[in-house]
Amino acid sequence: MARVEVDYDVCESNALCEAFAPDVFFVDDDDELQIEDPTVTDDNRSRVEQAVAACPKSALRIVDEPA
Repeated sequence: MARVEVDYDVCESNALCEAFAPDVFFVDDDDELQIEDPTVTDDNRSRVEQAVAACPKSALRIVDEPA
């Protein structure tokens, strides 16, 4: 299993990740990035990987957890 993490110290909440995976990421009313569900699944992995790659500040990463 894997999960996505955000480094909030560098995140600019520009919502590029939300554009790729709106079921995982969203920018709240205070313009702060939130993670709706950090679980990376077979169904969303491609979109989460695109979101991670698109982040201009490299604030996102996928962490694989041991089974």
